[in-house]
Amino acid sequence: MIEGFLSSWTLFHNTYLAGWLIGLLLSLIGVLVVARDQIFIGAAISQASTLGIALAMAMGAWAATDTLSWMHSDRFLTILAVAFSLLAALMTSGAGKAGGESHEAITGWVFLASASLSILIVSYSPHGLEEIHRLLASSIIGATGSDVWTFGMLAALSALLLVAAHSRILLFAIDPAMAGAVGMHVRRWTAAVSVWLGLAVGLSIRSSGMLYTFGCLVLPALIAKNVCREVRPMFLVAPVVAVGTGAVGFVLANHYDFPPAQMTVALLSLLLTAAWLVPRIRRGAR
Repeated sequence: MIEGFLSSWTLFHNTYLAGWLIGLLLSLIGVLVVARDQIFIGAAISQASTLGIALAMAMGAWAATDTLSWMHSDRFLTILAVAFSLLAALMTSGAGKAGGESHEAITGWVFLASASLSILIVSYSPHGLEEIHRLLASSIIGATGSDVWTFGMLAALSALLLVAAHSRILLFAIDPAMAGAVGMHVRRWTAAVSVWLGLAVGLSIRSSGMLYTFGCLVLPALIAKNVCREVRPMFLVAPVVAVGTGAVGFVLANHYDFPPAQMTVALLSLLLTAAWLVPRIRRGAR
């Protein structure tokens, strides 16, 4: 099994590295999402990013190839994916204030509107519809060396920011009211975290699809939440779970010829089930 995986390294090393780095990046941000009890926001932002890609493909189909060739590029797809992801993150983070709708209402609207429009926009384009279905199903095969560098730098930058401002980030995640009372600009922090989340999700969707992106965002953090008693160690446990499970998932997927993204998310789901059940079984045995 291991030998087979190593023999595939030459051909798929960018896929493996990009997948693990995406898991590392998203698991770090996911701790904040889970700590603030905003799990469904991740799904809404992921779906909004997919809508951005659908709109980019539709605009590229309408644009003239000779004069607007840049609208047919992968870079344009990535730009709109990130833009819509950022917009959704800012919309959902700003909800529930000044007498407006609740977080849940805005988040649900973003998810449902994006899910329906992303299909309708490309419904008459066989290629576009196939691409949206691929993103929804998740396929990380085809990641490039630039993806590896991009996610590697984002993961390193995220880790450095967490180390440099860990006390303030912890206070913001655990008790925003107290953070405001001690002088932190909570709205600025909320906007900064939203931009961070939107950028990470928007770039990840383009490379790995919605299932893998959303799974790596919330499942490692949820597992860490059930293992740890405090938020602080979750920032260490969640990345270890994400990368470790990703490594096992990719090896198993290569051996049994399964999609690596689905295999990894399935393993993470099993780990979360175990994290839920084991403490209850122990309490029942007492």
